[in-house]
Amino acid sequence: MANAVPPVAPVDITTTPEWKALQNHYDALQAEGISLKKWFAEDPQRVEKLSFDTSDLHFDLSKNLVTDETIRLLVNLFKAAEVEDRRKAMFAGEHINCTEDRAVFHTALRRPKEDIGKYIVDGEDTVANVHEVLDKMYAFADRVRSGEWKGVTGKPIKTVVSIGIGGSDLGPVMIYEALKANLTGPACRFVSNIDPNDIAEKVKGLDPETTLMIVVSKTFTTLETITNAKMARWWLLDTLRKNGAIDDSPEKEAEAIAKHFVAVSTNLELVADFGIDPVNAFGFWNWVGGRYSVDSAVGLALILAYGKDVFEELLSGFHDMDLYFEGTPAERNVVVLMAMINIWYNNFFGYETHAVLPYNQYLHRFAAYLQQLTMESNGKSVRWDGSPVLCGTGEIFWGEPGTNGQHAFYQLIHQGTKPVPCDFIAFANSDNPIQCEGQDVHELFLGNFLAQTKALAFGKTADEVRAEGTPEWIVPARVFEGNRPSTSIFGTELNPHTLGELIALYEHITFVEGIVWGIDSFDQWGVELGKQLAKQITPALHDDEALAAQDASTRALIEFYRKARK
Repeated sequence: MANAVPPVAPVDITTTPEWKALQNHYDALQAEGISLKKWFAEDPQRVEKLSFDTSDLHFDLSKNLVTDETIRLLVNLFKAAEVEDRRKAMFAGEHINCTEDRAVFHTALRRPKEDIGKYIVDGEDTVANVHEVLDKMYAFADRVRSGEWKGVTGKPIKTVVSIGIGGSDLGPVMIYEALKANLTGPACRFVSNIDPNDIAEKVKGLDPETTLMIVVSKTFTTLETITNAKMARWWLLDTLRKNGAIDDSPEKEAEAIAKHFVAVSTNLELVADFGIDPVNAFGFWNWVGGRYSVDSAVGLALILAYGKDVFEELLSGFHDMDLYFEGTPAERNVVVLMAMINIWYNNFFGYETHAVLPYNQYLHRFAAYLQQLTMESNGKSVRWDGSPVLCGTGEIFWGEPGTNGQHAFYQLIHQGTKPVPCDFIAFANSDNPIQCEGQDVHELFLGNFLAQTKALAFGKTADEVRAEGTPEWIVPARVFEGNRPSTSIFGTELNPHTLGELIALYEHITFVEGIVWGIDSFDQWGVELGKQLAKQITPALHDDEALAAQDASTRALIEFYRKARK
């Protein structure tokens, strides 16, 4: 329940002297002409000044459209927006989620046991609560992974199907895929879409006697998740009966559900009504937003697949980035600088999209994960006090792994009319080092990673194209103007700790942007209206009275459905 009284208004950032100074600086750069080639030539220290390191990751911001003066002015804007005060409030567990009157305390999910007793939020020892649930998950995972936990016919679990949606799905899927080279436990499949095709494909070929279902829904009322869970329950019981593994007695069906279903939820009554033993329900808290919850009980499938040690390394990576963000001065804080450079592009250059391009196939779901993190958080048109926003908010995030993207949309990035700031992510070592005809394939891969940022930054002039003997009329088509901005993020290897750092990096970038824009990055009212209308419209698919209440367009579409329905 939100407070009846609106919170203190955020800073009117576009009216500050710091914003006006940035606008004047932008105008001056445009007048003199932006040239990364020139800036690199004139400043031999540019790369060193714009390179940063966290515990596992190296960052090169030098190919962004910034000068020393730009960085200085962006840091001034960061301070003018009072982000540091808001950051302190977040790390203290204050209720900065204004519209829902909640703390924003996902950072407590990765605090070590030594912090028990130090962070009391709403009268609860948050760190103690977190570790109580973690210990319960670790104990359960040990039973499953060791084979002690058995299905209704006495067979151990070989496959886990995690059923959730949004933050209860995107994070676990992304991390499962990212760490897949190190799988040591049951294989996992993930169901999210209410489209029956999703669950039909995910249970295809599975043996129900060796399958464990995890239903991930904090309230246990999420329409898509509970519908999918009911379909999974029907599949399990129906297949077990057809295989002769159980009879159709209520007692045997109840036993099968209890042996093959667990829950991530706090609604123990509905969990029990579904047939899941509440002992096998793992909870989390209202100060954990869904898109920030992968390191909570929402990540249960990850512990089953990879074990306690891997999950703890993941949490450690999150926590190390938290400490870095909290404790590093803004001038040298790569989280702050990346966030403020994003604002520089979004609000001054008018660049509306942002590509994340991981040169690692295991991160093929990373961009999808970031879409929810960033766009659900910062896709807002009112500020946290209910007043209209003063500037554009919410970058449109997208991306695919390299080199696939190179043969798809990089044409637009290099030569299109819509500049796209890019984050390139790569790792020095591969989980699968391979030599092919004397060529280290990973080095060939990294050559592409390095070449793309160079081509975007420095381009290719008409004279360089002519020098290759190109016919004059083709020269314009082969010119690359350059000055296309990018950030390079380089790690030693993709491991759980590095991945935790990478996720927390973008969590905190999203936070900084939201505070500068004055919006509540932790609610998501924009998803509610469609869900409410779906409940009203669905009966109209077969009920004439409900159909008559719809608008003309919806009626026409439903009439098409009725004719086309087989």
